[in-house]
Amino acid sequence: MREFFQKRLSLAITLVIFVFFVFVATFIIALAITIFLNYIGYVKHSDMTKALPFFGFVGFCILLGTSLTAFLSKKALNPIRTVIDATHKVADGDFSVKVNIKGIGELEELSQSFNKMTYELSSIETLRSDFVNNFSHEFKTPIVSIRGFAKLLKENNLTEEERQEYLHIIMTESERLAALSTNVLALSKYEHLEIISDKMPFRLDEQIRKTIVLMEPKWSAKDITVNVELDNVTFSGNEDLTQQIWVNLIDNAIKFSHNGSTIHISLSNKTEQIEFAIQDDGIGMDSQTKARLFDKFYQGDISHAKQGNGLGLPLVKRIVQLCSGTIYVESAKDEGSKFTIILPK
Repeated sequence: MREFFQKRLSLAITLVIFVFFVFVATFIIALAITIFLNYIGYVKHSDMTKALPFFGFVGFCILLGTSLTAFLSKKALNPIRTVIDATHKVADGDFSVKVNIKGIGELEELSQSFNKMTYELSSIETLRSDFVNNFSHEFKTPIVSIRGFAKLLKENNLTEEERQEYLHIIMTESERLAALSTNVLALSKYEHLEIISDKMPFRLDEQIRKTIVLMEPKWSAKDITVNVELDNVTFSGNEDLTQQIWVNLIDNAIKFSHNGSTIHISLSNKTEQIEFAIQDDGIGMDSQTKARLFDKFYQGDISHAKQGNGLGLPLVKRIVQLCSGTIYVESAKDEGSKFTIILPK
């Protein structure tokens, strides 16, 4: 019973006690002022005697007011109890709960903030679930493939051509698994990194030009034309770190571009900032994909038909943040995508 009163009625009791003491304090102050006025002769003793019934009435009013406060406090505190009950549901994992309190400005604001919180928690839970599913898929698929083809290689009735094909698949899947592990470790490292060390000035335009040449086998295989407009830009940073930005963005543009299309790459040396942009004429993305583009392991292509593990763009975003820059995305379904990076000088 004691625990019940402590947990369920503590706020109501506090309110009643507070109101009671306000009433009592007011009564005591009024009585003290009257006694003081009588002491200095401003109020006669006969007037004090006549005032006693009044003070008795005031005492009755105090008791009545306190009783009404105790009676009405439960209703007055119902909105608070509603929020408390909703909080218990959220603590139990129910993020669909909503609170709708009207009439009192502060409580309306509280309910709106609470609903926003549950929405964000629900989104985070969805992301966590998707992360686990995608992570499991990306690791399990190459392992299953390697195991399956390794079993086939144990058979003695394979032709040399089949054997070489299976070995090639095993090597490809092994490289995919190694790349995935490397990206996971790199992302984990950069997520906990706050300050970039080993900064030195280098030509950013030359680095991007070398990266384009490095990716030449990929864009040549799809007969893609690369239009390049690079201003001379010297940037102070970690050269190995920034190169991963261009490798991932260019690789992405090639991956999602149509055969025979064009990729536009530009680097502008502006007055107060450096602006890099890469635009393709590929498949583009819908609003849902664009909203979750930088989530780890998220891939807009749920069939996983395109090679990748959903770690490239989160890695890019984190490196850009470490460089004190920002990244913007413009895209529409079947209209291509444009990534813009702003770096400070």
